[in-house]
Amino acid sequence: MADDDDDQDEVQESMEDQTAAAAGLDSRVKASLVLGTESFAISSESGILSEQLAAMKEKSMEILKGYITKHNAPADVPDEPIEGLSDDEGDAPAKNPPKKPKKQK
Repeated sequence: MADDDDDQDEVQESMEDQTAAAAGLDSRVKASLVLGTESFAISSESGILSEQLAAMKEKSMEILKGYITKHNAPADVPDEPIEGLSDDEGDAPAKNPPKKPKKQK
């Protein structure tokens, strides 16, 4: 039984050492995001590995959202269609043609 207690103590100390070593590392999660000609470096500074990954995901999603917003918004397209121009002018017959009166006998 005494050997089992010693083994458990060693395992506990080993786990504590690993946790302390992991906490001592600055950044275990780093990424480089390249979008077109722009490049972004993403890293997470604190927390355990899963927290660093979650933080990196949030940062990368913010960068991606900003990039899409910046590059997909055309600057010279009007919000309202220009009057007089219609996509279906002359292409299709009128939607509601005038009804003919019924003949009475």
